[in-house]
Amino acid sequence: MTILIAGVHGFVGSNLVSALKDKYSIYGLDIVSHPKEGIVKTFSWEDLEQQRLPQMDVIIHLAGKAHDTKNQSKAQEYFDINTGLTKKIFDYFLQSEARKFIFFSSVKAAADFVTGSELTEDVIPVPKGPYGESKIAAENYICEQFASYCSGLLSKQAVDTQREIEMPGSKWPDASDGKQVYIMRPCMIHGPGNKGNLNLLYSVVKKGIPWPLGDFENRRTFTSIDNLCYVIDGFVSKNLPSGIYHMADDEALSTNELIEIMCEAMGKKPHIWNIHKGFMTGCAKMGTTIGLPLNMERLAKLTENYVVSNAKIKDALGIGQMPVTAKEGLIKTIKSFK
Repeated sequence: MTILIAGVHGFVGSNLVSALKDKYSIYGLDIVSHPKEGIVKTFSWEDLEQQRLPQMDVIIHLAGKAHDTKNQSKAQEYFDINTGLTKKIFDYFLQSEARKFIFFSSVKAAADFVTGSELTEDVIPVPKGPYGESKIAAENYICEQFASYCSGLLSKQAVDTQREIEMPGSKWPDASDGKQVYIMRPCMIHGPGNKGNLNLLYSVVKKGIPWPLGDFENRRTFTSIDNLCYVIDGFVSKNLPSGIYHMADDEALSTNELIEIMCEAMGKKPHIWNIHKGFMTGCAKMGTTIGLPLNMERLAKLTENYVVSNAKIKDALGIGQMPVTAKEGLIKTIKSFK
């Protein structure tokens, strides 16, 4: 089986190649094309536009602009990359003989904040900010184009009825030619080689700086790269229903537990201060007024609940739990930082 991975040289792409290279023939699509073990050849986006790619069985679209937590990126950049590139490669998929298309969206396309106990696929998307908005725009394009494609096939075959699968906010028809489309919404992905927010917290903990927000007891889920690669292999190798799937580890952790796991991996003693919530909230309000690092927006991000359900994806795969626990995945990631 041949797989084309767009964004193959990024963090997720590199890990996918390592996980899948012994089972499949992997080709890349990226802005750089240096040789890499496990990749037969890397093509450019110009090659895609000029139809210079060999036929593929599966297309995995990872390429995109990551969320800029410093808010220094222009909004249009997100739409040019996250939405624009998705349109190009999905149009190519519909015209090609490939049978499966896997798009990496984000839980931020569904919601910036989780209301209720957990975020499921049934939520009506209300993204906040250009990153989430560009991702949901890409999702909508895929949904609309795939529905139109399937309807066209049905019209040609003079089929009067069509089987539908449930989607949040809409229904997708099955493609009678066997094409399948999966939209994945992972929460924060981590693993060796990752350079995200987890690294920033690690650098603070490594220096022995006390965590002053111990009085806040939040819960949030993460996605270990090993679990993610396992799920992607399942989508490639099994006949799963098209649809939107949220991706997360099984267990939700508090920031306090996360710090304790980091310290365990480093062989250090955690320093967590349980300073009263009211006092820290007052400090954050003052920080918002006079421009201190701890402000109300940052306090909310550090202490919010963001639990993502992975029940649908596990049910589709026919498993009771992910192969790697949240703690096991985080320890592997933290040790890689060392």
